[in-house]
Amino acid sequence: MIAWLRAIRLSIKELLLHPLRSSLTVLGIFIGVASVIWLLAIGEGIGRKAEEQIVDLGARNIILRTVKPSGGQEGGRLYGITRDDLQRLTNTLSDDLDRIVPVRAITQSFGRGSRELEGRLVGTTAGYLEVMRMEMEEGGRFFTPNDGKEERNYCVLGPQARAELIPFGDAVGQKVRIGEEFYEVIGVMKNKTSHSSDNKSLKPEDVSKDIYIPIETFWRRIGDMIVIRARGLFQQDIVEISQVVLEVTSQDKVLDMAQVVETTIAKEHTMPDYSMTVPLELLEQARTTRLLFIVFLGMIAAISLVVGGIGIMNIMLATVTERTREIGIRRALGAKRRDITRQFLIESVVLSAVGGLLGIAAGLTCPLLAGPLRSSLLYLFPSQMSALPEEIRDVEPLLVGWSIPLSLIIAVVVGVVFGVYPAMKAAKLDPIEALRRE
Repeated sequence: MIAWLRAIRLSIKELLLHPLRSSLTVLGIFIGVASVIWLLAIGEGIGRKAEEQIVDLGARNIILRTVKPSGGQEGGRLYGITRDDLQRLTNTLSDDLDRIVPVRAITQSFGRGSRELEGRLVGTTAGYLEVMRMEMEEGGRFFTPNDGKEERNYCVLGPQARAELIPFGDAVGQKVRIGEEFYEVIGVMKNKTSHSSDNKSLKPEDVSKDIYIPIETFWRRIGDMIVIRARGLFQQDIVEISQVVLEVTSQDKVLDMAQVVETTIAKEHTMPDYSMTVPLELLEQARTTRLLFIVFLGMIAAISLVVGGIGIMNIMLATVTERTREIGIRRALGAKRRDITRQFLIESVVLSAVGGLLGIAAGLTCPLLAGPLRSSLLYLFPSQMSALPEEIRDVEPLLVGWSIPLSLIIAVVVGVVFGVYPAMKAAKLDPIEALRRE
């Protein structure tokens, strides 16, 4: 033990005699370790963001959406998910579902007095709040099943809709005009960013201007007809349900239920007028992709460590050449080969360990520096940054706990691996030949 402590002290003293050379050698390991931590943190942040968007759709949910056929569909004809489909799904899967929530949504104009708002009118049922993980402001409520059965003119406002239509006072109990009729406000939603259930895109969707009414009221008051007016175009489409969310009783049953749903719906639809999204499948894909992404970034960062290790080997070989006479003197005084090997190996490990510790310190600053760095890049390269996907542009790095000790271990291993050859070369020098050199 005493011999090792003496060797460590001598190694540090020798390295301090050449501070510039030692610093440049440490720099390679420093950059490699910091790169490992930074890249893994960025990869974890991007992956976690994507997973959160998918989890927001519900891991136990199966989502069916109406899609307008790309061709062969004449105006004025029914397409998409229908009330009959909803009934068939309810009858077939009722034992395996906690909830089945239909949604009908259109763009609509809202008003209250002189205030006007263009937003989205959403007809749905009482279960919508739970399956979409949304919350109500205090003092209000969402629909009950009885509100739908009696087709009441009740509505719930999104936070932005409430701010623009009823900016002052208590919104509950006020009247809001939807189309040509008035609806009583029974509650206000808390602010929340939703995500598209289209499996081709999970971009955030602004639901703050939505106004919700019971779907039975929607069917009775608004109807199923969609009228499209544009210059030289007048088209009428019929859509009964925009989306159906099925919440399965157990996550283990989701994939099996998805196959049953697909079979049940496909029997009645000859055209591709619907799509199905299973967030659980997307979640598993995202986790696999995140793991591959992290491994890929880790490999890139590991290259920096290898380059740093090569730098250590280069410096240690040069050191052996410079200290040939010193080695000869130590051997002549009785030092054994293992003493010389230990001395140079410890110097190599000290260099890599110091670089590793400094790299960890720099890596821990990743969450703190990410914001200012992103702001600088937005200022310097606005067009390039705006073209990036939101998950990358607005990524919040998350430190991966195991990356910190792993980086230090790898740094030390690099020091050992790349220091072995110079140490062995020094130990094999012939003492007589070493003493002859000047």
